[in-house]
Amino acid sequence: MFFLKSLGPGSVKYYFYQEKKLLLIVTLSGILYNAGMTAGPWFDGQLAQYFYDLLGGSRTAADMYALCLTYALVILGVQSARYVKRLYVRKFANNISLAMKAVLYRHLVQTPTAAMEEADTGALMTKVISDIDTCVEGMRKFTTEIFDTGVVMIAYMVMLFWYDWRLTLFVLLFPPMAYFLADRLRRFVALTAARSKESSGALSGMTLDRIGNAVTYRVYGEEKVQDKYYENYLQDYEKKMILANLWENTLQPIYKVIAMIGTILVVLWGGRNVLGTGWQVWDIAAFSTYLACFVKLATKSSHAAKLFNAVQKAQVSWQRIQPHLQAAAPLAEVKEAAPADVLTVRELSFTYPGSTQPVFAHLSFTARPGEIIGITGPVACGKTTLGQTFLCEHPHGGHIFFGSRELGTSQVPPQGIVGYCGHDAELFAATLNENVRFGRSGDIRRVLETVCMDKDCASFPRGIETPIGEGGQRLSGGQQARIALARTLFHHCPLLILDDPFAAVDMATEKQIYTNLRRDYKNSIILLISHRLALFPHLDQVIWLNGDGSAMVSTHDKLYHEQPEYRRLYDLQHAKGGGRHA
Repeated sequence: MFFLKSLGPGSVKYYFYQEKKLLLIVTLSGILYNAGMTAGPWFDGQLAQYFYDLLGGSRTAADMYALCLTYALVILGVQSARYVKRLYVRKFANNISLAMKAVLYRHLVQTPTAAMEEADTGALMTKVISDIDTCVEGMRKFTTEIFDTGVVMIAYMVMLFWYDWRLTLFVLLFPPMAYFLADRLRRFVALTAARSKESSGALSGMTLDRIGNAVTYRVYGEEKVQDKYYENYLQDYEKKMILANLWENTLQPIYKVIAMIGTILVVLWGGRNVLGTGWQVWDIAAFSTYLACFVKLATKSSHAAKLFNAVQKAQVSWQRIQPHLQAAAPLAEVKEAAPADVLTVRELSFTYPGSTQPVFAHLSFTARPGEIIGITGPVACGKTTLGQTFLCEHPHGGHIFFGSRELGTSQVPPQGIVGYCGHDAELFAATLNENVRFGRSGDIRRVLETVCMDKDCASFPRGIETPIGEGGQRLSGGQQARIALARTLFHHCPLLILDDPFAAVDMATEKQIYTNLRRDYKNSIILLISHRLALFPHLDQVIWLNGDGSAMVSTHDKLYHEQPEYRRLYDLQHAKGGGRHA
């Protein structure tokens, strides 16, 4: 038991252990139901015998009615156990599906952006949507058939041996042949299933490409060519899916025919038992019960063979998603921000994959709680890239330390340490309150005041409970930016990366928000990325990215006098030379 508990999400046994309570209910109800299934053949035999006796005058109609009533009550109890078993098997499968998808979700959100961009999007969608469902369906069928096939077949065999053990030894030679055939065909079933999955992934990727680049193909007259390519992918998918379904579904009748061959022996030798010339002395009830029992056993045998194919198909999908399940780590629980610490950046550099020119290099600086550091430079110099480096989305050179903990490079993840507000608001169709809280409880009024949204909210018909529409379409650009900033501040982290948060607000609002940040976030380090330099004379440090890979860390005054490009940008925004350089 301890061994099962210690297994991780990359093991099938792990999911069975997590649902052990449900499996206990399934086990008890499954044994009761499938052991009770033997009542059906027995009552079938008794009904035949009672009818024969009724015609012969040795029994009355009342005896037949009493037997029928007893039969109905017994079947009612057996079917009640079946209902309980099927209900909890379905709950078991649903829980497994949710658990696997949660683990895969954790892995995907933890996967760096660069790795995600290299992945085949269509194949990845197939893994998440299709492979989990296939695996869960295989686990559900396995769990169900342990009882509906395994337990009931044992019960049927016990009954068969009870009536005539010699005849049973002969007739039971045929069901294993169906198993043997299923095992021999396993490779073909698995191979066709794997090929259909690969074709499905390729088709999904082609579909996304066709939709995403529709305008480009139309402009350059490539629509017919792309349609032809898509038709080829579609035909390949159709052929491979038909072949996979053919191998999986058309084999069951063959299994059943092989398993049912023993019926001939039952009729021949069982008839001798009725006539008194066989190994046992049977009446009509015994013959009918034995025949019905064997037919049900043979039918279950063919189902078991089909189960093997379903499990084999699930194994293909399991092999595809197991690396993701093994790689997923538990999501870090976001707690109240720890006391802010010193940020130390040493020789930080970043180069895009496939490029030899670094976006920035040899960047070193130190920041302490309460400091606001500006990051600016020419257009496309790497300001946003620098900010995202602290999110550990891309491999970088050098080191980033928060206190004694190193961020990125497979060290400490940024959860709970780094808060990020990108230049895209990324709002969703819900209320303003839900967009700010984002699943965290608490009062948002303080952060709304910090970002100067309190008066705006007071003017809304439903206040903070006002729906803002998909992407915040019911708000102005400035309101969207401030809501996104409020979300970042509400989920307080000791290191805040703010990427152009003031681009859509007026100068007076920008200054007020800056004053509020100074007042309310003295325990946080703020990296302020901006192309607007009005506040930079008031910042503690300024990081200037030249755009050629070099970077400078200084104060506004020194940069203004020592860096001509910085001075030019500042003066363009302050035509009269305002600020501290009037």
